[in-house]
Amino acid sequence: MLDDMFDYMQHIRERPVWQPVPEGIRQRYHESLPREGVALEEIHQRFLHEVMPYSAGNAHPGFMGWVQGGGTPVGMLAELLAAGLNANLGGRDQMPVEVEKQMTRWMQELFQFPDSASGLFVTGTSIANFIAVLIARAKALGLASRKTGIASNPQRLVAYASVGAHACVSQAIDMAGIGTDALRLIPVNENFEMDLDCLRQAIQADRLAGMTPFMIAGTAGTVDVGAIDNLSALADFAESEELWFHIDGAFGALAMLAKDIAPRLKGIERADSIAFDFHKWLQVPYDAGYILVRDGDAHFDTFAISTSYLKRETRGIAAGTKWPCDFGPDLSRGFRALKAWFTIQVYGTERLGKMISHTCEVARYLQRQIEGNPRLELLAPVNLNIVCFRYLHENQTQLDDLNRDIVFELHESGLAAPSTTRVHGHLAIRAAIVNHRTGKHEIDRMLRAVIQFGDRLSVDISANPA
Repeated sequence: MLDDMFDYMQHIRERPVWQPVPEGIRQRYHESLPREGVALEEIHQRFLHEVMPYSAGNAHPGFMGWVQGGGTPVGMLAELLAAGLNANLGGRDQMPVEVEKQMTRWMQELFQFPDSASGLFVTGTSIANFIAVLIARAKALGLASRKTGIASNPQRLVAYASVGAHACVSQAIDMAGIGTDALRLIPVNENFEMDLDCLRQAIQADRLAGMTPFMIAGTAGTVDVGAIDNLSALADFAESEELWFHIDGAFGALAMLAKDIAPRLKGIERADSIAFDFHKWLQVPYDAGYILVRDGDAHFDTFAISTSYLKRETRGIAAGTKWPCDFGPDLSRGFRALKAWFTIQVYGTERLGKMISHTCEVARYLQRQIEGNPRLELLAPVNLNIVCFRYLHENQTQLDDLNRDIVFELHESGLAAPSTTRVHGHLAIRAAIVNHRTGKHEIDRMLRAVIQFGDRLSVDISANPA
């Protein structure tokens, strides 16, 4: 089985990025619950022929659709070790918990947080953002709100994020019981950064209306175009207004490892909390999200519970205080920290930082190729590793449909897998260069296919104008 997965990684360029699932195979997965077991070898063969060829393809260097890491052999092996150990990292006196604590110390160092800061592995940034909102809510309303709830509190909480913020920020406000109407989506400037004047006006208006601003959520690497908010200015705002300053750094935060990019994240060290994923730019296998909180006591106070079956002892397996389950909603927790720990130990931060820089250089190469081709148009500044562009046609009314169809053709050809988004009202082909395997060859291949499919589809448009 290991050999099969190593072969998969070694020869992945020979495979299509993505291919549709044959209906016959899909139908097999409507079968009834098995009453008798079958041989492991048979199920392994089913995996090889029915599952492995039909994944989304994010391990492939031609996958550029979404910000998803490509994984590494080191991470895969660490995941195997973690599964074999089968440790529950809810707490107790065990070395797997110490590994996670070391990861927290490393993140304190990377982001210049104090030793009193806390950290926790979670499924991904969506949950990390949710945890940050809950901590900020508890700080604003007081810990008594954990018992009485927010409905009994007269304060009307409001939070702020840019219109480019990921939808999971709004979802976190929703799940926290505050309501999405309480999230003010602030316009962005020409660089797709949160507009500071609009933010100031929104905060003033809410205070005058009797609202209680409690949180600003900045973004380090927006989902559409990879923009970085002015984090230093947002930190100043949050400090002067006494608001919780959170940063959704799902993929962008770990650019702190890249010497040429880290200066653009100035101000991240002043955040109250940072959410990010190791499974994106650091290439750790899914899933490995993380939340880092400056005030470890506030983090603990928001989640800690006291029950007899979780009693902490002075000796034995149940020894210790402040278990990981005191910092989040999960009592049952897998050993996610091991694959991140292995990745950093084996590759080192210097090499990982250069890998991040490489993906940004590949994105700039794509930008140059687009700008040098009169049949293509760049639609947004290339901030980090995300490039938004489109194929041009004289029929402006059908440009969106044309570019959407180009993306469909790319997917179904198996040559490349970008995604789409909207920039200034236009549909854009969006290429996110995250995979460490992606290079100029994959970029050239994708662009040749874009031109080929665009030219062919344009003939139909010219023959049948809307």
